[in-house]
Amino acid sequence: MTANGVDRARLALGARLRELRRTAGLDGREFSAAAGWHWSKTSRVELGKQRPSRDDLAMWCRLCDAELALPDLLAALQNVEAQWQEWRRVTAGGHARRQRRGIELESRARSLRTYSTILIPGLLQTEPYARAVLTQCIRFLGTRDDLDDAVTARLHRQRILHRGDHRLVQLIDQAALHTRVGGRAVVAGQLQHLLDIGFGNPRLLLGVVPLGAGFVYTTTSFDLLDRRTALVETLSAELTITTPSELALYEKAWAGLYEQAVFGEHARALITAAQHHSSGPASYSDTTCN
Repeated sequence: MTANGVDRARLALGARLRELRRTAGLDGREFSAAAGWHWSKTSRVELGKQRPSRDDLAMWCRLCDAELALPDLLAALQNVEAQWQEWRRVTAGGHARRQRRGIELESRARSLRTYSTILIPGLLQTEPYARAVLTQCIRFLGTRDDLDDAVTARLHRQRILHRGDHRLVQLIDQAALHTRVGGRAVVAGQLQHLLDIGFGNPRLLLGVVPLGAGFVYTTTSFDLLDRRTALVETLSAELTITTPSELALYEKAWAGLYEQAVFGEHARALITAAQHHSSGPASYSDTTCN
């Protein structure tokens, strides 16, 4: 868990609690006396130096007449406790472990929405493409090389495309269709795979966000599992979002992207155009590990 990330999350929670107390017209000592704890605890919590318990949050909301804020605060506390997971810790047992975690999370969701800026999403990757991506991840992060197991686990995740009653919506930036991963033959095969599986599956809706789309305030790929969790991958960590106010921002970003995406024959045409382009001069783009 990254210390800076945890500190920031704890500070944000403390600031929110301080705002509730002040809005209620209570100074620190009055509030502490009403709560039945020493005033220094209130100070430590508000300054982000002490993590409150769930009972503390319930008490805080009751004294500040802010019970409606409790679900959001509880979700924020969960983020403080578990939100940040460094990739080195996630992959300490190998990347296959991360892929198996993906299977568990995705199997519990009825709706899975993915927006991918750089790569073809993992659920739609071919074996050579997945192998090239995971090879880069292992090399970049310097983690244990369990490439074969990781590739197998990633492909196992794709069973969700053909089983159960899941609803999958995959939005891909048009630029991601041109990312050079594993060489031209790998990219060409991956794009053909998209054409083969991306249309006609009742469980799957595949869209492409065109290069000419308007700016939507987002900086990275993300996954939305139902309406309760967002997974966001950074260079150093995987962020699990469960706070309702933060989830609302990802829902808003998704709506903006979805509105501008193209589907059906228009999406197929962009993928086909990328296929033709893949035979041109080599280019370079970075990759992510999700």
